[in-house]
Amino acid sequence: MTTIPKIESFASDLTAIRQDFHAHPELGFEEVRTSGIVAAQLRAYGVDEVHEGIGGTGVVGLIKGQGGGNRRVGLRADMDALPIEETSGVAYASTNPGRMHACGHDGHTTMLLGAARYLAETRDFDGTVVLIFQPAEEGLGGARRMIAEGLFERFPCDEIYGMHNDPNSEPNVVSVTPGPAMAGASFFDITIKGTGSHAAAPHQSKDPIVIGSALVQQLQSIASRNIIPTKPIVLSVTKFNAGSAYNVVPDTATIAGTIRYFHDDVSQLADQRIRDICAGMALSYGVEIDVDLRNVFDVLMNDPDLTTAYVAAAADVVGADLSSESTEQATGSEDFADMLKVVPGAYCRVGHAGNVPLHNPGFVLDDAMLPVGASIYARIVETRLPKA
Repeated sequence: MTTIPKIESFASDLTAIRQDFHAHPELGFEEVRTSGIVAAQLRAYGVDEVHEGIGGTGVVGLIKGQGGGNRRVGLRADMDALPIEETSGVAYASTNPGRMHACGHDGHTTMLLGAARYLAETRDFDGTVVLIFQPAEEGLGGARRMIAEGLFERFPCDEIYGMHNDPNSEPNVVSVTPGPAMAGASFFDITIKGTGSHAAAPHQSKDPIVIGSALVQQLQSIASRNIIPTKPIVLSVTKFNAGSAYNVVPDTATIAGTIRYFHDDVSQLADQRIRDICAGMALSYGVEIDVDLRNVFDVLMNDPDLTTAYVAAAADVVGADLSSESTEQATGSEDFADMLKVVPGAYCRVGHAGNVPLHNPGFVLDDAMLPVGASIYARIVETRLPKA
């Protein structure tokens, strides 16, 4: 493996930055401290332009290469943490109660900063690099907000690249799936408005817990009985809230969850079936059931040609035996998909040491991957914007 020597020389600086971000996690659209540090670091590195406040707390930096080319390559990293209480036990654990970088966005941000430092120092490319530090990736629509606020009108890109750490893969293994690589997602909230009663007289109620329990079972039939088996879907109920006392049948119950899909027609059918099932159960039980369904992530589509280019650039860093195109699709979602709907590009996964999965309170990102990810970002720029 050959990380870029200049980046390897300041790897300890990257570790310090990443661990500081980790100790001070901020949720989506609250990344004030994080984005402030990002902007200050970019200015210290000599980045040509630094723009703040895009999409709330987003930051964009521009680095111009040595040549006079007009092509522009975008590099994107996400900055937000999750509402999780950390249990990792590391010395630099979260100091913000109920907040944790359990998805490694602290690492993503740091790797892009590492690439920015190197590219600003060397400028061994012809064109412009657009550095995009995005807020609120975790289901809050940070990418969509940046786009809506004119991201690509103000900072046009010819192609764009992102990456994610992968504790489920071996260290330094890089994979990119051409075409549909990660699932689109919708979130749903369902409110059952029944009639409460004394728990000793449940016949006087229209029990929303009983109705909700039946509804959860019915929702599972959508994947097994309504969707063609050759088109994958995941429907998960993740919340069921009702009641506050042992001796009271409550008035209401709320159910929430997510749908993951790779085909728009599957998403549309699942949405309609949820509405139909809720309407039928409302009629059957004589209650009111409200449904709030909303799309949150698009299907992430990697451009096939740029996938090949990304794999080749990563191979310069980790070796050809560790960098490859993959046929594996992930049912997780990523709002970089929204940027890829506007600008062609690709999104890779980079393996690292550790066996605790993402979104787990014990997750630990391996700092050894920081110069690897930064080097991959730098190499895709140098290969896609070669000097004449």
